[in-house]
Amino acid sequence: MPLEPSLLYYVTVALLGLVVGSFLNVVIHRLPRMLERRWQAECRELNGTETPVVEQTPYNLVVPGSNCPACGHKIRPWENIPLLSYLLLRGRCSACGVHISVRYPLIELVAGLAALAVAWHYGPGWQTAVALVFTWALLALTMIDLETQLLPDSITLPLLWLGLLVNLKGMFVPLSSAVIGAATGYLALWAVYHTFRLLTGKEGMGYGDFKLLAALGAWFGWQMLPLTILLSSLVGAVIGLGLMAFRNHAREVPIPFGPYLAVAGWIALLWGTSLTEAYLRFAHLG
Repeated sequence: MPLEPSLLYYVTVALLGLVVGSFLNVVIHRLPRMLERRWQAECRELNGTETPVVEQTPYNLVVPGSNCPACGHKIRPWENIPLLSYLLLRGRCSACGVHISVRYPLIELVAGLAALAVAWHYGPGWQTAVALVFTWALLALTMIDLETQLLPDSITLPLLWLGLLVNLKGMFVPLSSAVIGAATGYLALWAVYHTFRLLTGKEGMGYGDFKLLAALGAWFGWQMLPLTILLSSLVGAVIGLGLMAFRNHAREVPIPFGPYLAVAGWIALLWGTSLTEAYLRFAHLG
């Protein structure tokens, strides 16, 4: 017999989302820089210019502790409470008074609200647990891609494998559909990429987009891929036109496709089946 959700359940999930959102801020800021450090070290090693005398200080998701980028002030625990600390500090560093980007509380808020939506949709159970991981991973990928035009393998590939694992017993779709979805998702954008490159001599997207769509296929099966691609294209068109109209975004400046895939994937997580059924009913009536 399914558990009946309680107010405590929703409050707990929302608070967990806020805390995870605070950690995602660290991931979004540091992961690209960690990758850059690793690539630089690999390049030095390949070029034979490695200098073992100069040792870089540790830099990962844990070390060093959070600090103000302007003055180096170490963030104290009470200054790191999701949303609340930003409000208490009035959006400024307690040491130097420099403005703290509103991006940080916004990501915490989005992570909390998205977690609440997932909990409301699925109720208590394993589906909610894995859907929360899926949701937070998409949020991190969205922000990293917007800022750096990177979709790190360290997030996309585990997301792909997790999708296959959770569908071993058909949590969202049968395993066969998940495997075909992963392969089809990757190959679909791979084909688009190489066709566009052949016709124009330009690169329209990155390999990270292939892997992200493969991950979405692994979670929701090949049947959901047409809807996902359609939704991502619609979201991309609306946002792209909005940027050019209201922010004078130059046409030649690339707009990352990963965030649109992520938004479409999250919509598919909650309403994909309903949207597909509604479309089929509409097509049948037409």
